[in-house]
Order: sequence, then structure tokens, then C-alpha cells
Amino acid sequence: MKKSSLVIFLCATLVSCTGNSQKELKRYQIKSGIVKYESTINGKVLGSTMSGSGIETIYFKDWGAIELKDEKSTQTTKTKIFGQKKEEIKQTHIVNKLDNGEWFTVDFDNKEIIAQRSLPMDMIAAFHPNADAGDVGRDMIKDLNGKMIGEEDYMGYKCEIWEAMGVKQWVYKHFTLKIESTVMGITTAKKATSIQFDINVPDTHFTLPDFPIKKAANFFSNESFEEDMDMDMESFEEDMDKLSKLSFNEWKKMALADKEDEEMQNMSEKELREMYDMIQKMIKMRKGK
Repeated sequence: MKKSSLVIFLCATLVSCTGNSQKELKRYQIKSGIVKYESTINGKVLGSTMSGSGIETIYFKDWGAIELKDEKSTQTTKTKIFGQKKEEIKQTHIVNKLDNGEWFTVDFDNKEIIAQRSLPMDMIAAFHPNADAGDVGRDMIKDLNGKMIGEEDYMGYKCEIWEAMGVKQWVYKHFTLKIESTVMGITTAKKATSIQFDINVPDTHFTLPDFPIKKAANFFSNESFEEDMDMDMESFEEDMDKLSKLSFNEWKKMALADKEDEEMQNMSEKELREMYDMIQKMIKMRKGK
């Protein structure tokens, strides 16, 4: 699901009001590593049969503050309409990089790199500046009615098995080694096939293609954070108070008023509800600080 400009703006504003006394957050309880995965997808949905496979490599250091993911996959969709069969094969290459809160996505089609702030990292830094990022993530899974259903050894690593919203994750020291999910008849799986932890990871593994960098609308530098500190806090708190009193239907009407926001207009009722709940939770978290 894509993030709308409304939530991006709200999150960034909440973050900007916390000041700059944030310590470096640890995403994992592992200093560095190189992990390779294999993935599969299979199932039927709306009369179509889907199948595919992929490979992925994650490189990270500084406890996950710097990380690069390189994923290649192929997916085949077969559809039969009015007796006619149609087959579509889609090949995807995705490269993402996290660098101390800044998120870079490589667009190979347009040969450019999209840069923006990492909202999850900024939210954790804002609302839980003294907490371990992995612990905060685990608490968020619990908020989604998730729970740890057991422990299991995977490739020599003792993992906690967490389940939430139809997704199971095998997690070792906050790092996910295996994922299984079945949603709407589609089964996906990703499992680590090679694991190297606490090793020297050369800087060359974090190098992005030599494409021009395009800053997304929600990309905020430290300078902009400092400028936002001068905002009218009284007006800000009033706006947050008004948002907290909106019902879901009232908020939805306001959110869909901008017809030019394609991402928002294309969201399902469920996605809109999830976004509303997330906004309300963020407001409560701010009031409780």
C-alpha cells in the first residue's frame, strides 16, 4: 500500500516537533551482515493464477542504520476470459537503500533515484527516542493483535515466530530470516538461504547506480526540521485536536476532497480505515509524551 501525502505530511510534522536530541537507533541487535533469500508466490485470485520466484540480498551495517536491499523476481499471471487464455510475465528489479533515516529507491525505468525520509524510522525516533527500534517494532505487531506463537531453530539461529494479519515471521535479534503468508488465496514465502552476521561489509555493497537523485515531496532535511521548529505550536496543537475528534467518515470525506491525490483516491475502504487508525494512534502518542 502506498503512503498518501496526507499521512506523510502528518508524520513529518510530528517528527519535526520533537527536536534534534535523537540518538542513533538500532534496528537490529546485530551489527552487520549479508543475507541472501529465495522467494516464491503462488495462488489464484479473481480468476487468475499467479506463480513466481525471486532472489534477494540484504547488506547492512551500523546495526541496520545503513542497509541496501537488492531484489530480482519473475511473476507469471495466467488468466482465462471467455474461453481465451492470456499469460503475462513480469520481471522486476528493486533496489532500496536506507541511510540513517534517508530512504532511496532506484527507478530503473526512468533511470533516477527517488529520495525521501523513512517514516518508520522518523516516527520511532520521534516517539521513542530512548527505545530499541526493534523493540518498538515488536510492540507495533502486538498493537495489530499479533503475537509470538513459538520459537524455532532456523539455519542454526534461534528465532522467535511472530504471527499477525495472516503473516508469520521468523525473527532473530529483530532481523527477519523467514516469512510466510496466505492472503486472499495468494501464498508467498521468503526464506534466507545464506546468512553471514557480524562481518565486515565493504562499502561497495551500498553503492547505488549513477542516476540523478530526485527528492520526493516528503523529503525533509535536518535543516527543514529546524525551520519547522519555528512553526506556530498553538495552531498545530489545535489542528491535532480537531483531527482527533473526527469520525472515520468525517475524516474520509476530508481526505478524499483532494481529487488530484491519486494515491488517496485509489485506496480501498480497508486501506483508508487503516490510515485513519494510524493517524489517531499517532495523535494519542503525541498527547501522551
